[in-house]
Amino acid sequence: MLINATLVIIGIIAVLWGADRLTDGAVSLAQRIGISEMIIGLTVVALGTSAPELCISLVSAFKGSTGLAVGNVVGSNIFNTLLIVGIAAMVTPITISRPTVKKDIPFAILASIMLIFIGLDGQISRLDAAILLLVFIGFMFYTLKTSKRDEKKTEGASPKYGIPASVFFFLLGLACLLLGSQIFVNSAVEIARALNISEAVIGLTIVAGGTSLPELATSVVAARKGQSAIAIGNVLGSNVFNILFILGTTGAIHPLGMNGITEIDLTVMTISIVLLWLFSYTKFKVERWEGAIMTGIFLGYITWIVTETI
Repeated sequence: MLINATLVIIGIIAVLWGADRLTDGAVSLAQRIGISEMIIGLTVVALGTSAPELCISLVSAFKGSTGLAVGNVVGSNIFNTLLIVGIAAMVTPITISRPTVKKDIPFAILASIMLIFIGLDGQISRLDAAILLLVFIGFMFYTLKTSKRDEKKTEGASPKYGIPASVFFFLLGLACLLLGSQIFVNSAVEIARALNISEAVIGLTIVAGGTSLPELATSVVAARKGQSAIAIGNVLGSNVFNILFILGTTGAIHPLGMNGITEIDLTVMTISIVLLWLFSYTKFKVERWEGAIMTGIFLGYITWIVTETI
């Protein structure tokens, strides 16, 4: 048990460090090639911050641990919306732009509702996955089109690395992601079996928390610096990416079972984003007390999961 717990920590560190290196390398390479910062932010960086969830879900699915794969996404979205936004808002109230309230949050709600309906039969088939991917492509096309309209012609930051170093760090990051994911999934599954806990619960808690660490750090730091758009955009982008791209990609490669993922888990995921929308709709801001409520709901949900598994 101690060895597996240690390996889980090593796996998380390898996945997070690998995602960081992969993102740095990819961004530098894109800048060297001449791709705009807007495109980089919406594609490369978005994929980089969701790389831990993607790799762990893929590895889990290939190993037949589909409950862990789906639980990772559902748990990450709950973690992102309730805990990350909650803590960030308690650090400093988060101002949310009108377009985000009118367009981005409703789309994140739509993605959550789609997952509920797709999972009604207890699985995410290849057809379901194809639908998720098609909606994701449509969302990305619309986002890129509207973003280009507002893109300012400003000189971006200089690339961090040259092309050889960019390729090296990209490949190094990818290798760490894949290796770390293997170690993490294997050890998490062994712990679940030893404690007689379902893989879904492990995915909803330990795996979700570990893979959401980049979003937590990014959003809290952004909130402290008063960069509310980054804090909230990071969460919403990750939630949409997780459901549409990660489950779409994973399900297309290997059909996923909703093993151990209950209606309560999916409902909490959806209600959390609806709650964020309601809080932000009033004054286009999430106040400290509202952040405290969201954090409290998250702690209550985790307490319920732990109580149910004992």
